[in-house]
Amino acid sequence: MVTAITQGVKISVETIYQDEHSNPANEHYMFAYRIEIENLSDYAIQLMRRQWFIFDSNGSVREVEGEGVVGVQPIIEPGKNYSYVSGCNLKTDIGSMRGHYSMNRLVDETSFEVDIPEFQLIVPYKLN
Repeated sequence: MVTAITQGVKISVETIYQDEHSNPANEHYMFAYRIEIENLSDYAIQLMRRQWFIFDSNGSVREVEGEGVVGVQPIIEPGKNYSYVSGCNLKTDIGSMRGHYSMNRLVDETSFEVDIPEFQLIVPYKLN
């Protein structure tokens, strides 16, 4: 698990290889990731947008950007957290992801960015 804190918002990421949804013979490796967003600040925040950079070990880089996460723009009260699970496919058995969330502090409508720490996407047999 990797963790980072930016402006009072803690992001923790854990990944799992999805063997049953992968097909290495066709260069298709599927990974799931679970993200927990914890509001350590004194103010309610809302996740407005996300931007991802997905790196494959063949040298390709993809950018994914859009509103919210998994179809919602969650409001996270102080001391609370929000978790979700999503997925990513690669053409190789090793890669990584990183990015950021655009947040809005509800008390004064201030926008700020929160870093999503880089995390590895590695097929388990590569770790042996």
